[in-house]
Amino acid sequence: MSNHPEQRKFVQEKLNPGALEAELRRAVDGEVRFDAGSRALYATDASNYRQIPVGVVLPRSKEAVVKTLEICRRHGALVVSRGGGTGLCGQTCNAAVLIDHSKYLNRVLEIDPQQKFARVEPGTILDDLRNQAEEHELTFGPDPATHNHNTLGGMLGNNSCGAHSVMAGRTVDNVLELEVVTYDGVRMTVGRTSEDELEAIVKAGGRRGEIYQGLRQIRDRYADLVRSRYPRIPRRVSGYNLDELLPENAFNVAAALVGTESTCVTILEAKLRLVYSPPGRSVLLLGYPDVFSAADHVMDVLKFKPVALEGIDALLVNFIRTKSLHLEDLSLLPAGHGWLIAEFGGKDRQESDLVARRAMEALRKLPDPPSMKLYDSPDEEKQIWELREQGLGATANVPGLPLSWPGWEDAAVAPEKLGGYLREFKHLLEAHGLTAALYGHFGDGCIHCRITFDLVTREGIDNFNRFLDQASDLVVRYGGSFSAEHGDGQSKAIFLDKMYGDELMQAMREFKSLWDPEWKMNPGKVIDPYLPDQNLRLGTEYNPWQAEKTHFHFPGDAGSFTAASLRCVGVGTCRRTHDAFMCPSFLASREEKHSTRGRARLIFEMFRGDFLTDRWRSKEVLEALEYCLSCKGCKKECPVNVDMATYKAEFLSHYYEGRLRPLPAYSMGLFGIWGNLGSRLPGLANFLFQTPGVRDLVKLMGGIAAEREMPRFAAEPFTRSAAGRQAAELKDPTVVLYPDVFNDCFYPGSLNAALESLQRLGYRVAVLAPRPPAVRPPIDYGMLDFAKKQIAKSVDLLSPFVRRGVPVVYLEPSEVAVFREELPNLMPHHLDGERVTKHSFLFSEFLMREGHQPPRLSGHVVLQSHCHQKAVLKGESAHKLLTTMGLQVSEPQTGCCGMAGSFGFEKHKYRMSQDIAEEALLPAVRKAEPETYLVADGFSCRTQIGQATNRQVLHSAELVRLAWDGK
Repeated sequence: MSNHPEQRKFVQEKLNPGALEAELRRAVDGEVRFDAGSRALYATDASNYRQIPVGVVLPRSKEAVVKTLEICRRHGALVVSRGGGTGLCGQTCNAAVLIDHSKYLNRVLEIDPQQKFARVEPGTILDDLRNQAEEHELTFGPDPATHNHNTLGGMLGNNSCGAHSVMAGRTVDNVLELEVVTYDGVRMTVGRTSEDELEAIVKAGGRRGEIYQGLRQIRDRYADLVRSRYPRIPRRVSGYNLDELLPENAFNVAAALVGTESTCVTILEAKLRLVYSPPGRSVLLLGYPDVFSAADHVMDVLKFKPVALEGIDALLVNFIRTKSLHLEDLSLLPAGHGWLIAEFGGKDRQESDLVARRAMEALRKLPDPPSMKLYDSPDEEKQIWELREQGLGATANVPGLPLSWPGWEDAAVAPEKLGGYLREFKHLLEAHGLTAALYGHFGDGCIHCRITFDLVTREGIDNFNRFLDQASDLVVRYGGSFSAEHGDGQSKAIFLDKMYGDELMQAMREFKSLWDPEWKMNPGKVIDPYLPDQNLRLGTEYNPWQAEKTHFHFPGDAGSFTAASLRCVGVGTCRRTHDAFMCPSFLASREEKHSTRGRARLIFEMFRGDFLTDRWRSKEVLEALEYCLSCKGCKKECPVNVDMATYKAEFLSHYYEGRLRPLPAYSMGLFGIWGNLGSRLPGLANFLFQTPGVRDLVKLMGGIAAEREMPRFAAEPFTRSAAGRQAAELKDPTVVLYPDVFNDCFYPGSLNAALESLQRLGYRVAVLAPRPPAVRPPIDYGMLDFAKKQIAKSVDLLSPFVRRGVPVVYLEPSEVAVFREELPNLMPHHLDGERVTKHSFLFSEFLMREGHQPPRLSGHVVLQSHCHQKAVLKGESAHKLLTTMGLQVSEPQTGCCGMAGSFGFEKHKYRMSQDIAEEALLPAVRKAEPETYLVADGFSCRTQIGQATNRQVLHSAELVRLAWDGK
């Protein structure tokens, strides 16, 4: 390893955090958070590193950022900026005041389609800019895989690239101007600078003149060395961009600051170049014997100027198969064990196809032509890109392999050298006993990989250090860059002298010192960095608390909740703000603690135990989980399948052990009890629920929002009327209908519709009696001992049928999800439970599974599928059922309706519930024509739509009956 002084310790001498917090609160227009929970939330990013910040500031304006820096300087506090928090090298965590720009400073300020530029705030999500620019057939070229939730400030900090950099280059190649502020309060706009302008700035003097004079001196002193030592490859990102100060690059100070990772300035605003976005796109997939052969042929494909050229190896595909991630996408691959994904652009699809076919003709003439497949369907092309973007999710937490980590995840060499580099890199991995799938931006020579480093034992960490040292030697030998997208942070920065030599490293120190003379901006990152094994999130001191007893068995995490706390890798997919299933509370609040990642980070800290020390009594964890809707969107959409609904239920069960719970836990968590009572005396129940005054008292006692209407009990539950109609001699049913408490008590018409439809299809239907207990509500409130008893009772009722293989049909998605999802996790060795899991189906699932053709019905449908229906059942079944009937179906809301069982009924959650519903669902319902059918199978979804719009909402079973009646 390169020589390095003793381990860095950047001490903030005489810092008084209390006084600093107090002044920030008084003077800054923003949110100031120095509490333990907030500090724990921001202690790490997507990297291997962890540093507890002094505090967190979320400024509402540029002026608030400037004021934050002014106060921090007065107190001598270190500062680091953060956008989406997806850094992989530790650059967005530090023992500093952390400025989160993403919540408020997230606007696209201007788009000028004529001059092809945009102005943005640093917290702007990349796709927000791209979506607006696409209206003018323009785009911001760099597009990392995190494009739907990363921020442009983070991209500027890292000098990010992405799949389409072969078309548009790196972030640095697309920056026109930056408005920045230094730690000592100098605010300026920087960009290209002519010699006359440079001379005028220096002559004007002051701090700005001093900086520009110093930059000119660096240029003049080191220009020849920069020209000779900087790698001439498409993806050189490591180190500072001193090459941008050269005369041939117009002394571009903005470009020189790109990639400085918050170590020099804080960005307030950016003016960015927009490029033509070819509307016609064609995807060509090429199969090779292995990934090395694919890399060898990159230059053959680049001749045809693709707008993207990506590569994946067979190991990545195997990981996708092992983890059952989008298996349907794998069928699109042509023969091979290594693949290139080439995307071509044109003014229309015909032109892009023409270029792709020319490439195919030329490739067929090679001595060893690849297998090929050109895709004509936009849906298939989308699937191909989803396959490529599965990289992170597929390579993290692979069953049967050790956990994998970043650390050497984005090195690059010249594309023409890629095949040779990959062969040697693979040998290096094997020599160190490490495994990694290889994929990435092959057209730019950039390789991504997560590696099975052991970051817990001394032997493993020593091996990690040796590997990094040798991997850096390999990259230098190939004339490459340690970072081609993710930056240096502290994971790779220690090796920069191998690339640049001592003189250029001194030049970079001088560059930093010009901007940050006090070295208070994100110290220990990029220049004079911490060592790669300092500040590890794990490390040899990682000795987490092991919970002795849990209700859930966590089968995917070696039976350990502690192990499950390592599942989140911090990539932040849960922070998406458009077309997102998870995380609905983050969508409504833009709060890190309301994201799946934020909650997972706090649970990790709870188990780590050296900062949050209260274990099951942690108020910080409780507060973060409070607004989790238990929708299970994360179980479905998170790349590593974090299951926050399960974590929440487990935590609540222990937090409230021996304690009184909040009122809603008793009023709604025990709804099965109250539902039974109410269904027996519906008149009295409706008097209590509907009569003004009495109703308000009931709501107050139950912790229910005053704005909510209480559901009205049906005059006669389905189980009572069905019992009289069903023949007593029915001993050999072919299907069982499960009368859940919600439909039975409030919507018996749905159960009647399902019964009639199943009978018309020729089934002998047994109605489960007596009514089984409600199993979902107690789980959501963490009443797991009670929930297990209720589940066991239901299983006992179902066991005579499922032992004979009789399928059970449910109408309520949240209830069937318990038997399919929670039952195996809570009672993994219960044989009748296994039979129930195997034979439980939602109504629409069952009809589609059996291949039934329901009667035809014309019209339009606005469909809201229940979250559990989408997350753990066959979510497409309801949509497929309705389209099979001939209906035109739209699903305006990708995620939760906001009601989420009883979540939206709770007094202090009502507002968030409505905000979530207003994302897309309620506006779409209001716009729907009166004759449009509104369909939702979930009781909570029907309630949310009905109460907010006064429109009738049907269960899919009722729509099927309508079709039968109309036949």
